[in-house]
Amino acid sequence: MDLDAFWALIERSGRETADPDERTDWLIDALAGYPAAGIVDFQLHLDALRDRIDTYRLWGAAWLVCGGLCSDDGFWYFQAWLIGQGREVFEAVAADPDALADVPAIRELAGRDSEEWAEAEWPDWESLDDVAEDAYEEATDGDLEQVLVDRGYDFRLSPEPPDTQWNWEDDEEMERRYPRLTKIF
Repeated sequence: MDLDAFWALIERSGRETADPDERTDWLIDALAGYPAAGIVDFQLHLDALRDRIDTYRLWGAAWLVCGGLCSDDGFWYFQAWLIGQGREVFEAVAADPDALADVPAIRELAGRDSEEWAEAEWPDWESLDDVAEDAYEEATDGDLEQVLVDRGYDFRLSPEPPDTQWNWEDDEEMERRYPRLTKIF
């Protein structure tokens, strides 16, 4: 599976259903029909895309959107959610996290307290991490994680941004870094 096929599956799952659990199930079923190597490739593409957006630059934007409720796990699931938005949104936000201000799902959250958000509105997609592993098991009865470990692949289960973190509670700094997001959040 090449990167274009990865994005095609992600985007098709979003057209099939907006519910994250149903999307996960749809992706597992679709991916289980691929050869084992394709399922492995799906996981490798997911992780490579996650690496591109595993930055404090994006984490600060996610923290702002989520009203400060963006722990390690929260940011990890936010990354999956961003990938789930499709290639065009992903590329725009990867280039400039302030572009989150243009994402319709984010705009719908603006001006509302996060305590009022429905569970399905939260910008996270925790179960995307299980898709390739579940599809691989369904297709082969094998263990995807073991296959990748045998290849020397290093699994990460939480963010490890390489850039420098700053004080996200510094309003002036946040406004400088995210002028559009700070206007709506």
